[in-house]
Amino acid sequence: MALMITDECINCDVCEPECPNNAIYQGLQIYEINPELCTECVGHFDAPQCQEVCPVDCIPIHPQFVESKETLMLKYHQLQKDKVS
Repeated sequence: MALMITDECINCDVCEPECPNNAIYQGLQIYEINPELCTECVGHFDAPQCQEVCPVDCIPIHPQFVESKETLMLKYHQLQKDKVS
């Protein structure tokens, strides 16, 4: 499951530096999450760090990118492998 940022985002800049996969970036109007890079912090932390720091609770699960914990862990391992290469 990838996460998404809704239009309730206030552009407070706290989520972007918390993402260990660099999946969060400034979009045209609000921050956005690249679902190809989002592992919900699986492999890094016990909970998604962006959700932990978001002051307005605008980061739900993206309904179009539902993945199991196992799939997220595989994605995490692939991203780590890509970093080393």
